[in-house]
Amino acid sequence: MKRLILTALMVSGLAGVIAQKTYAQDDDTEKVVTNKKKKFTLSLGFGDEKEHTERDKSKDDSLRKAKESKGRFVGGITLTRFDLGFSKLIDNGSFTLSPENEFLDYRASKTSMVSFDVLQIGYRFNSNFKVYIAGGFDWTMIRLKKNITMQPNMPALSYVTDTVNFSKNRFSNSYVHIPLNFEIRTKENENGKRFYFVFGPEVSFLLNGKVKQISSERGKQKFKDDYNFEPFRYGGTVRLGYGGLGIFAKYYMNDMFASAPQKGLKNMSFGITLGLN
Repeated sequence: MKRLILTALMVSGLAGVIAQKTYAQDDDTEKVVTNKKKKFTLSLGFGDEKEHTERDKSKDDSLRKAKESKGRFVGGITLTRFDLGFSKLIDNGSFTLSPENEFLDYRASKTSMVSFDVLQIGYRFNSNFKVYIAGGFDWTMIRLKKNITMQPNMPALSYVTDTVNFSKNRFSNSYVHIPLNFEIRTKENENGKRFYFVFGPEVSFLLNGKVKQISSERGKQKFKDDYNFEPFRYGGTVRLGYGGLGIFAKYYMNDMFASAPQKGLKNMSFGITLGLN
């Protein structure tokens, strides 16, 4: 988890440094990012591009404002909407796990979710409204309280109780996600920043499940399987932010697992978002 977060933050920081010397997509127009204004995103996309110089700055501003009022397609490779937050299990509408699912009891402060987008394509109708489809990856990491080991290749989610005392017992999944986002935003203020409201549905496809355990008796162990995680997941996301920082909430409407005993067990997450463009 720590390595994943540090890697993502390092890549985001590198993207910001590179973006200062290259063309970065500002959603309103493609422009050169100066050292005075840093972005959390690195985009290699398509749309209107124009090099700005001090000599014709006023002329470029007039052209930019004119282009903002016109619709155009936007998109490309990007590194943005880096979500970092907490994950919660909802058992048939309750945050308390039912007797059938008590073995999944987890440490709330260490059960997390990480997500980011790597590409997007859409249409910007004007400077205040945009619709786009994105693609990226996310991980949900459940820190189990009990000394149990999930069993692979089983028809239903199964486990065995161990006599080993695990210092870490993490049960996780990873998905490829495809959100459809509707973005509403205000005009830029004098600092070049604006408020964002982003919402929309999302579908996800399972990559794999994973168990990671650490104990003094066995050392570090890792096991991979689908562990009956739902192979196809659907839900929705809401984001609210200012500049490059925001908050998010995600809720998945279908069950977290495909096995019958876990019917009605769903997942939600919430936290902060870095990079909203």
